[in-house]
Amino acid sequence: MRTDLRSWDVLLIGGASGVGKSRAAAGLAAAHGAFTVEFDDVVAALQAATTPATHPALHQFAAYRDPEAELGPDRVLDLQIATAHALDEALLGVVRNRLSVDAPAIVEGDYLTPRAAARAAAEVAAHRRRLHTVFLHEGDPARIGANYAHREPDLGPQPARAQVSARYSHWLADQARVHRLPVVDCHPYDTLPQRLAAALA
Repeated sequence: MRTDLRSWDVLLIGGASGVGKSRAAAGLAAAHGAFTVEFDDVVAALQAATTPATHPALHQFAAYRDPEAELGPDRVLDLQIATAHALDEALLGVVRNRLSVDAPAIVEGDYLTPRAAARAAAEVAAHRRRLHTVFLHEGDPARIGANYAHREPDLGPQPARAQVSARYSHWLADQARVHRLPVVDCHPYDTLPQRLAAALA
């Protein structure tokens, strides 16, 4: 269903862990009456239905209890990117399924790559439907760490995880620009809804 206030049938919101994607998606879903898909749930389902032996690309971290400490930030980042690319086809499957229903949908998650989003946009346009993508960016590990502390207080400080997340956010933002997809800085948080609306106009 199309309205004058919404320029999309499916909206993809990508970004690293801890940058506020879920909150942004919830606000947009409420404003537009959209269904929300948390891509993290899709990832968890795929990992539960497979094994490291059958689908190693989906289980890059299965052998590690503390990847940041055991592997170091560079290797963790490389494996995170590899995992995201391994999930490109899954994202396309989710988009195709959502377009089979005449209701707006928002798909948000850490493992949405700009490459997959660009492929999805081309495919959707060929069917005369509308898909928009935006990537939220937070490059400050201290702010990401503060977000972790707020939502996961029982885990204590997570500076190493926040550092990797900030680096992954930079990678996503750089790749989004390569594919000419909008990137919106998360900070300042109080103006994020307005800046998101402008990016999607």
